Amino acid sequence: MVNKAWKIIPRPLLETILNNHAQHHRVPQPLILHGPRGSGKTTLILERLLRDWNKGPHITGYVDFAQSVEDHHPQHNSSFPWASWSTCESPTLSNCKIQLENCLESMAHKGIRLGAITSNQIFSTLNKWHHLDTALRRMVVESGNKITSRSRKGISDKVSGSVLWERAVFALSVRSNAKEIDEILELDEKGKNLSLEEASYFRDAIVALRLAKEVIEMQHGWRGNAIAHLNRSGGFSRSLANSCTDWPCLLLELLSQAAEIDYFQPKLVINNIEVLKNAILTDDSIVSGSMYHDSLIWRIIALGANERCLPVMLVTSDSYYSYRAYMDFGFPDIFISRETFGWTPQEAKMHMVTDYFSHSEWMVIVEVLGPNPRHLFELYALKQSNYCQKVLDDKGSSFEDIIDAYLAYLQVSVVNPAMDKALAILQKFADDARNGKVPKDRLRFGAPWRHPPKRDDPALCSRWAKLQLMDFVQSLVNTDFGVNYLADCSLEIFDDPCTPALLEVGLLYAQRDPSFIRPVSRGIQRCLLRWFVQEKMCMNSWDLLQLLWQRIIRGRSYRHLMLEVGYNK
Repeated sequence: MVNKAWKIIPRPLLETILNNHAQHHRVPQPLILHGPRGSGKTTLILERLLRDWNKGPHITGYVDFAQSVEDHHPQHNSSFPWASWSTCESPTLSNCKIQLENCLESMAHKGIRLGAITSNQIFSTLNKWHHLDTALRRMVVESGNKITSRSRKGISDKVSGSVLWERAVFALSVRSNAKEIDEILELDEKGKNLSLEEASYFRDAIVALRLAKEVIEMQHGWRGNAIAHLNRSGGFSRSLANSCTDWPCLLLELLSQAAEIDYFQPKLVINNIEVLKNAILTDDSIVSGSMYHDSLIWRIIALGANERCLPVMLVTSDSYYSYRAYMDFGFPDIFISRETFGWTPQEAKMHMVTDYFSHSEWMVIVEVLGPNPRHLFELYALKQSNYCQKVLDDKGSSFEDIIDAYLAYLQVSVVNPAMDKALAILQKFADDARNGKVPKDRLRFGAPWRHPPKRDDPALCSRWAKLQLMDFVQSLVNTDFGVNYLADCSLEIFDDPCTPALLEVGLLYAQRDPSFIRPVSRGIQRCLLRWFVQEKMCMNSWDLLQLLWQRIIRGRSYRHLMLEVGYNK
């Protein structure tokens, strides 16, 4: 078979849905594109849609919060992790914040160059949410002292906010680098077509945008001690969280107001939004990553509901955003949900057979790995490698040996480390239960996890965690890995500490419609079974007896949650 280059295959239905959403200049709700890992969401955005969304009047800002994770990002010649981003080194929150703000600022500059965003509009939008007099007076007085040594008494208390704004814009323009502003406005390219008044008008808008940022930073600085105390105490404050998201949300509102069909249609795509929740704090100047994440999304929702917002698309592989996020932020339809699972076996066969795999090879692939696009791409890359040629040249070797090698890679580099992380999460649950941090309802009578170790013994906790996880995997096997978490409307399976642990590490995915919890792919499912068998083979007689006792006396059973697709109660 010839070495054929891998191609990006169109997905007409999903592309049409996303294109229809992106064609609106303002929308009432953000859209979440979610699905299990390897289903091709990022590839779809970058390779099929983003280019068209930056043509003509359209301008699209793309932010990938995982871009700074050097060991697991294509930008650094690595591949995305199969497991959750929580298993990788988390980026700093300040880095994520700068990424988002720089993207929105560049879009705002484009709006200013088109004349869609003006100095007056920036003032009116900023004045709507912030009391500006104190900050503007201080900035004008400081600038006056630097230039003419005027005293604070030089500004009357009767001066209106708009006059203060104009004075502050003028003071900042004096201090600004005119050449830098002209480069942002690209006046060198079109300077011959602009009059002096027009160029001054655009420069004022750029300076006004910088002034708005300085005002927000000044007001945020006044809350610095309160934010530091909040981070130390671990509390919650919506006003302090909003203070940290004031600048990106002001830019979003300005861009939304400036949006106009067939002239200026901005939109924003945020990839790997879940990374923001686990971002690391490096100082006490901003709130925690989870609080920043919630504040940002809350304000995007509020802007869309109250005034309409530019199209915002959140792309994620975290199953938290398939159902739980909708409930945490209000109600089941607070976001527009678009869920993708990649290809069906029939679709994948149509695209893969004869071009990349033979029919006999495909029958083995779909049985062992399933039609996950990323599995297919990685297997095809392995097939074209020198390793594959050596394996096939050996007598008695076949294509099944290549799949075994690929499964071994998944087992060693993905599943085993993720299961170790899940065991650590379960050990923490045991510690929390012993210290009284777990609600009693979660440790109700009859729960298999009701009796964690009562002694602070790491070895005992480790054995208990492994026992619980093996019992959970066995219960999934008994349900054919198809548990419908909404089957009895109680969400009881989420009380099981093993469920959030495996969801957090990214080996399981809780899909939205139909509402099943399942492994992210058939290949990962097979590796979970291999982990269970390996751990069972390594057990001594006493541990095997404990596992048998757990299964018979306290064992989990979720067979009552096995509901067929389309089942109506």
